[in-house]
Amino acid sequence: MTNARTILATDCGSTTTKAILIAAADDGYHLIARGEAPTTVEAPFDDVTVGVLTAAREIEELIGRKLTTPEGILIDPGNPDQGVDLYLSTSSAGGGLQMTVAGVVAKITAESAERAALGAGAIVMDVVSIDDGRATHERIAQIRRLRPDMILLAGGTDGGQSDNVVELAEFILAADPKPRLGAAYSLPVIYAGNRDIRAEIEALLGEITDLRVVDNIRPTPETENLGPARQAVHELFLEHVMEHAPGYHRLKAWTSADLLSTPNAVGLLVQQVAAERGCAVLAVDIGGATTDVFSVFGTEYTRTVSANLGMSYSVCNVLTAAGAENVLRWLPFELDEDRLRNGLRNKMIRPTSIPQVLPSLAVEQAVAREALRLALEHHRALATSLKGVRQETVVGRVLDESAAGTLVDMMELGLIIGSGGTLSHAPRRAEAALMLLDAFQPEGFCELAVDSIFMMPQLGVLSTVLPAAAHEVFDRDCLVPLGTSIAPRGPGEPLGATIATITGLPGGPRELHAGELARLPLATGERLELTVAPARGYDMGAGPGREVTRTVTGGEVGLLLDGRGRPYRPPADPATRQARLREWYTALDLPIAEG
Repeated sequence: MTNARTILATDCGSTTTKAILIAAADDGYHLIARGEAPTTVEAPFDDVTVGVLTAAREIEELIGRKLTTPEGILIDPGNPDQGVDLYLSTSSAGGGLQMTVAGVVAKITAESAERAALGAGAIVMDVVSIDDGRATHERIAQIRRLRPDMILLAGGTDGGQSDNVVELAEFILAADPKPRLGAAYSLPVIYAGNRDIRAEIEALLGEITDLRVVDNIRPTPETENLGPARQAVHELFLEHVMEHAPGYHRLKAWTSADLLSTPNAVGLLVQQVAAERGCAVLAVDIGGATTDVFSVFGTEYTRTVSANLGMSYSVCNVLTAAGAENVLRWLPFELDEDRLRNGLRNKMIRPTSIPQVLPSLAVEQAVAREALRLALEHHRALATSLKGVRQETVVGRVLDESAAGTLVDMMELGLIIGSGGTLSHAPRRAEAALMLLDAFQPEGFCELAVDSIFMMPQLGVLSTVLPAAAHEVFDRDCLVPLGTSIAPRGPGEPLGATIATITGLPGGPRELHAGELARLPLATGERLELTVAPARGYDMGAGPGREVTRTVTGGEVGLLLDGRGRPYRPPADPATRQARLREWYTALDLPIAEG
């Protein structure tokens, strides 16, 4: 409906259902109001629409416009006094889309299958491969125990490997897994492997599963074809997962377009932002249990889910994965490891609590830095060009030189978008900017931003119907520009040495020194053309020692000059490290916590 003037969009999350109302004005579309309510997909309600109506009624109370009826969302196109012209929704309620993927070789077809599933908005519960080191009975027991929403089976190039692909299908046959949302229907299985053995796969799995056959994910060693598998995942998500989840058949009947999974909608928006701005984009959503990372580098879109890295339910997993010493390195005061562990354990058993004092906030933000860093490492590992182009005859033994590098190039990166309570609701915007700088360490020139209230899922699904409206609201009401970072790649030592000279600033040329972090005022919407001449051994994107001229954009934090080195290596001595941290907090006008 291209002439829609009022749009209601909801996102049914695992714990909270969020609603936004968008309306057209003379200068384009604007966010009018928002509401939220607990998600009601579980007992005692067992009906996701209860939470949707509650969130919509909160907006009704705020603006005095009737949006709902006892039957559902009131869609009354063209009526200026009640209802909406368009209603859209996304969902990750009930744990979202949970999948198991299987491929012959972990680092080749299984990894391609995992990328396909993640890109379609799924949480990958397990990756099964012939070379995963598990015994046959262990693989079968795991498939049976997990009860995924669907399975993606891949393996073998067209006309190539067949025996091991059939063996994987036999694992599924033996496990006979039941769908997570009930045993009254057949488990969906997508086969995206060697086309020459489709008949054998159908003979094995056709009767006990809802088998869908699509084009091979890896038709040749040099080719990766993820599109058909991703489309099949999306279709089966609508047909099976949404159809059998409590209340979703009603919700689907209300919506003006297909439901999308929450991460799939965010991914669509990130891809469109990258295309519109013509730069590489990295977006992150750090939640209570998981951290999602989305990236677009060139034409390659990648999404990953770090399923055990979060800020409440999974906060102790972050501590275990990162190590206490890596969390403590971000604190400007001394803290005993036992106190750190006990505090985070308390957070895990009281997941909705928020910091009440400055030291607790500093600890939470230190943990967030490590969760973001680890999530990016996971993302780098999966955001790769093709692996296994040269392969030996023995399955699983891949030549070292065939391993491809990551697509994630921090020097190429033009925009980082942070989302999730820790970033979006940080008490001070400079805290969010510092967390992004510390965790991701962007190089060269990079804009930083946060999602104001996490409306990216709703805008993602809106972009499938009214892309102009989605982009206008994204720029006006969703994206909060923090500013631009300037960070030369180089060692950041010796401390105090001049590593770059910046010209074009209102106050005249300025030197950037090793170990320095500085904040210069540059308001949202303001632009400056700057020339950065890096010192010998430092790089701003054109090569070591070569100057770069770029137009930079301001934001709520301003212009951030980061001379701490790439990669940043904190001092080993705790007292020196804490003193350095206090200097950086002072430079960004942030209060310094005392332990």
